Order: sequence, then C-alpha cells, then structure tokens
Amino acid sequence: MSVNTAHAGKGVLIYAGECIILFCDHVTMEFGGSLPPEMRGSKTGRLYLTSHRFIFNNKDHKDRLQSFAAPFFSLEQSEVELEQPVFGANYIKGTVNAQPNGGWTGQAKFKLTFKHGGAIEFGQAMLKVASMASRNMQQSGFARNAPPPYTPPTGTWTQAPPPAYAPPAGGYYGWAPPVNTFPDRPPADGVYMYDAPPPYPGLGFQNGTPAATGFSAADAKAQEAAQSAYYDPSNPQYAYVPPPAYSESPPSYDAATKKSQ
Repeated sequence: MSVNTAHAGKGVLIYAGECIILFCDHVTMEFGGSLPPEMRGSKTGRLYLTSHRFIFNNKDHKDRLQSFAAPFFSLEQSEVELEQPVFGANYIKGTVNAQPNGGWTGQAKFKLTFKHGGAIEFGQAMLKVASMASRNMQQSGFARNAPPPYTPPTGTWTQAPPPAYAPPAGGYYGWAPPVNTFPDRPPADGVYMYDAPPPYPGLGFQNGTPAATGFSAADAKAQEAAQSAYYDPSNPQYAYVPPPAYSESPPSYDAATKKSQ
C-alpha cells in the first residue's frame, strides 16, 4: 500500500493495462492505527476498484493525503468486513499492510463509508477480484509474503485510452462486475496512465485476453487508435471521445507533503 502515488491533477493515475472495474463517488475513508499525520482524519473522495488494486482519491486538494493505493497483496482479505448498521450508511472495514517505500510503514485499519449506497456490492466485488488476483499471483510465482517495494515508474504519463475506463463486456473468468449498482464512469479527463505496466499481477485478463500484468503502452495506444470513440452498450446515446493526450511529471510523496505544509 502506498500514499500519494496514484493521482495526477484531479484524476486517478494507473498503470498501462490496468483497468477500472468499478467507480464510486462520495465515499468517505478513515484510518486507524499508528499513522503518519497525512493519514489521520476523515477524507471524502472517489473510490476505484481496478484489475490490480483499489484506489482512493481525495476531493480536498489541500489535504496532505491526495491518494491511497492498495494492491490486493497488501489487503488482509480475511479481515475485510461488510457492515450494515441500523443507523447510518453501510461501510467496508479492513486491514492493509504498507508497501515498502510507499510513504509509510506498518499496518493500518481502514473504513470506507458509502454515503449514497453500494458498500455491500462494492465490498463483495473487491473480495472477488482480490481472490482472483491472488490465484493469478500464485500461478505466476509472485511472492505474497515479500511484496515488491513501491518504485515510481520511469517515463511519462498520458490520458488513458477508453478501455481503461470500464471492464470488458464479458467480465472476468465468467464473473460480471455489478455495473448496474455503479453505472457511473470516471470523468473523461479524470484517468491518466503510465507508460509502464503494473509491477505485480492482477486479474490476469485484460479485455478478454489472458495476460500476467496487463498490456503494454504500445498495445494501449493501438487500442486507442482503433477505438477513437467509446461505445457504452448500456447507454447507446453516449459516446466518449478522449481529449488530446498530454504528459507531465506526477507528484512525489515528498513534494505533495511539502506543498501542503
């Protein structure tokens, strides 16, 4: 798990080949445990479930924590619980382990509260994806007890091509994400992608094609060229034409911390 490594401007920053499965706005995140100052307090923002991790992006751009990324290998799946209190909104709670060089150390409790509903469906999808990703990690020889340290990808990042905004129509291994509960997609200018692929396995499927870590930047650009307009079968009146790509350096953890002080 890493802090302030998965945001670009006002959007989310993912790897080449990483796909956003579910997107939910108006989610509150809280942490518990012995934590650095930037992880304290309640944060409100957007939550993304991807083929490789879940990512929280803070809506308060003055907050010292702008993004929180938790690869599935950092998630203690046995401790994830879906809570339905009599009073108040449903929420997900669990435990994540810090990723070496990820901006903090140790272990943290987290709580994700869904103000507009969907906590149970999102939590069930999170556990399903994490379970499938874990099987792929074992098959690919990924060491669960020795996760790789976070290393900032080299190179630039650009506007993500349309396939990154939604899961493939056929789902993953016969499992269909609950897109009816989460019909919204991220803003057209809100998803950015590194040239580098993920440094660890995910679901193992990208747009119906088996792959250990997704597809390359060249594959992504080819798909973007072949699919200049994204057609959403659930909404035939809607087409997304991606804006021109551009690149700049993503904020480092130290830079994000110093800027807010």
